[in-house]
Amino acid sequence: MQLIIFGPPGVGKGTLSDLLSNKFKIPHISTGDIFRNEINSGNSELTQYVEKGLLVPDMVVNKVIEKSLKEENCKNGFILDGYPRTIDQAEFLENALWKLNKKIDLVLNLAASEDKIIERLTARRNCSKCGALYNLITMKPKKKDVCDKCGSALIMRKDDEPETIKKRISVYRQETEPLIEYYKKKKILIEIDATPKPKEIFNAAVRVIEEKIPKQQ
Repeated sequence: MQLIIFGPPGVGKGTLSDLLSNKFKIPHISTGDIFRNEINSGNSELTQYVEKGLLVPDMVVNKVIEKSLKEENCKNGFILDGYPRTIDQAEFLENALWKLNKKIDLVLNLAASEDKIIERLTARRNCSKCGALYNLITMKPKKKDVCDKCGSALIMRKDDEPETIKKRISVYRQETEPLIEYYKKKKILIEIDATPKPKEIFNAAVRVIEEKIPKQQ
């Protein structure tokens, strides 16, 4: 089962992908996580794109994704989060999967208003040590500003600051929204309301997956 979790920044793609990954026992491939690891390792080229809310060049992203898709843990399927972001990336993905005798089964498009996105992202916090993700509205830590898992301080990422968020949404609208029509034409895109709590979004996604891809259950 090959899935894409699609939508603008801040709708909860990562949270939903993790929940679905645990349920269906397939890996969650997040370009955001991959790039943050690269940045933490000192990749200044990636830093300038991510911190300014700009898209990383297709050539760089495609190489990362193609390598991941060939890993043994993707043999039985995967969940893509944050990719593709452009029509060119979508076409590259289709070709890469064709070589592996695979295809995308379903695209879940998470939808929410710009106000909701800004509210969620400015409330997001990351652990400065282990990277665990929290949200001061929907997924609060047990102790204020302290990670539940390792006890380290929680921080706000540069790309979660209000001005950067607005830039990210603007870039998304210009570069990525055409993918909605691209996948609608392929009849594999389903829209899911991303305004409820994560558990409700997860339940809605599972219902759609089990309806559209029953043979995988």
